[in-house]
This record gives sequence, structure tokens and C-alpha cells, in this order.
Amino acid sequence: MSEDTITILIDGKAIQAEPGQTIMQAADAAGLYIPRLCGHKDLPPGGHCRVCTVKVNGRPASACTFPAVEGQVIESDTDEINTLRRTVIEMLFVEGNHTCPACEASGNCELQALGYRLGLVATELPYLNVPREMDASHKDVYIDRGRCVLCGRCVRASKLVDGKTVFGFAGRGIGKRVAVDAEHALSETAMSATDKAASICPTGCLVVKGKGWATPVGKRDYDTMPIGSDIEQQAAG
Repeated sequence: MSEDTITILIDGKAIQAEPGQTIMQAADAAGLYIPRLCGHKDLPPGGHCRVCTVKVNGRPASACTFPAVEGQVIESDTDEINTLRRTVIEMLFVEGNHTCPACEASGNCELQALGYRLGLVATELPYLNVPREMDASHKDVYIDRGRCVLCGRCVRASKLVDGKTVFGFAGRGIGKRVAVDAEHALSETAMSATDKAASICPTGCLVVKGKGWATPVGKRDYDTMPIGSDIEQQAAG
């Protein structure tokens, strides 16, 4: 270990991390994939979804926000933690309208791909069937709130990358939703199809019009390899 690195243990493997890195950043650099949904490499961490929860020295913590510290013992890929992650993913499925075969994002959807990776074959929890509106008023982009998982990516991307405030959260609990910076609809905002916010949604909630099925099902990102493979291949390479 040099003065510029620290050593942490993830699932029994010692890896080197840089001071200031989060556990997730250190794991990614070492080719160890920690499941995540709200996290994205181009955005600061949000800590919303809790899919990246790990145990740090025996205590739960979100890997996307928790800093890597010398000597940490971290558990991630264990039956206990993956069961908890699978439950979180299942709850997101039953809270929304995630009809994968009919969704434009199928095969590119991170929620769907995490379900596959974590072994979620079918849901056991009852569907809530909460009515959530669609906003197709914008000429280039639509929002299907039935497929929103409240990850906050669009909120952070619009503010921090696009320099706008198109999206934000409104309401609480089961009534919480992504709102737009307008009195009535998305068409009244400064939203553009070229915005980072338009392309960063992990599901089929925020979609650019006119591109559906451009890549056939069977040839999409997670049809050809499991989610996280790009990170794991770094270690193999």
C-alpha cells in the first residue's frame, strides 16, 4: 500500500482504493459489480434506491455514498444481502406498471436486468395498481410515471448536467412522483431530447419519441450480457 491508496476488503478480496472514493467507486475500479439503480457514473450519488446496500464492518450502508476507509471489511455478494436487494426490486415492480414485453425499454431496462441478475422470476407480493398518469405533451419526449422508480437520475441530470430544473419530486409516500417545472405539462418546460436527463432513465419512464424498437429485442444491452458485465470485464481484462 502506498501513501496514495488505502486497502479495503470486499467479499474477502483485498482491493486498493483512492482517498475520497466511495465504496462503489472503488469496487467498480477493481472490477467488482455492486448492484445499483439510482447510481450512474455521470452523476453524483443520490442514495435513493438502496439496491447498493452492503454491510460495512457488519453494519448496513449504501455503497454509492459511503466513503472507502482503510481496513473496512465489506460484504456485498452474500445470500442475505442479495435477498434484500431482490425484495427491493420486487417492491418496485409491484408498485408500478412494469409490463416488460410491451415496454420500449425492455432489454435496455436496468430494473428488468437487475431482476434477472438477482433471480427474480416472478413477483409474490400483490400489485398495488396505483393509477399514475402519462405525459406525452412534449413533441420529443414522454413520461410514463407508471414506470418511474423515483431514482432521481432525471432530477440530478437536469440540474447538474443540463443546467435546467425540468424535473423535481412532489408528494410523499405512495403519492410521491416526478414533477415538471411547469404549471401543466412537460411541453411547457425547457426540456430537449438532447438533454442528459432525456437519456439517463433506468426504465421506460422517460423516453425519447421516435426511437422505439430501433434496436430489436434480442440485440439490446441486457439481452446479450447481464447487467454489471461491463464492470466485471475490467477485472478479467
